[in-house]
Amino acid sequence: MDVIQTVSEMIEHLRTVRQSAKTIALVPTMGYFHAGHLSLMEKGRELADHLVVSIFVNPAQFGPGEDLDKYPKDLERDRELAEKTGADILFTPDADAFYPHGYESFVVLEDLPHHLCGIHRPTHFRGVATVVTKLFNIMAPTFAIFGRKDYQQLMIIRKMVRDLNMPVTIIDAPTIREPDGLAMSSRNSYLTPAQRVQALGLINALENARKQVGDGELDTKALINNAKFLIDSHPDTQIDYIDICDPETLETIDKIEGMALMALAVKVGTPRLIDNMMLCPPGIG
Repeated sequence: MDVIQTVSEMIEHLRTVRQSAKTIALVPTMGYFHAGHLSLMEKGRELADHLVVSIFVNPAQFGPGEDLDKYPKDLERDRELAEKTGADILFTPDADAFYPHGYESFVVLEDLPHHLCGIHRPTHFRGVATVVTKLFNIMAPTFAIFGRKDYQQLMIIRKMVRDLNMPVTIIDAPTIREPDGLAMSSRNSYLTPAQRVQALGLINALENARKQVGDGELDTKALINNAKFLIDSHPDTQIDYIDICDPETLETIDKIEGMALMALAVKVGTPRLIDNMMLCPPGIG
């Protein structure tokens, strides 16, 4: 596995790869790998001849007071894991390479970013859409793989690719969870042992909502109130949002009449954790 740090070297390397008519899979990450990241790499390895994994803690998607400077990093460990998983290239650019002095071009979607996480992080998805566009321009991948845990991000990238006719196929992969159900996240490393237990309130709230819907409760206000009660019962939790929405438009719905997405963001101590689950009413699916 090669480690490439500059944009020019990355472009030149992949130009040679494409001349051999090889397909390219890209797994964009911010590093500090866990089993969720590795599952995306394994999917990319299955799909394409050449697997590129990028690590870039993107400053454009962090707002004031967020954890940009504290985001966990362990590049040597990440390098070893990427190599063991079969990556051909690990791309590790620095911020100056992506956002040089005078940089002023950003990718903005008009609607999808203004729901769920975007309400509380108004510039986040502008940063996500921009960095993903830059990665696609640099690498021209055949496939790009994203996890469903970041569901809104996945939908925004799919919409962007469709709207801008980007020649890349977006592949989604399931959320990978710890044995007790907590969605894997690099930010889980911030949790104290006591907070780690309290963080299970997220999956417990989602599972409870899924059961309630299966039993016939279709009023989203009642479902959200029950979820809030479960999460608020933990002393270190602070709810950012809990919403039930259309899984395509991300618009809030009042009653579940088809497949619906329940999504939530909760601070457990310092870290802000997100999770989601599809809710399926009786007789659907």
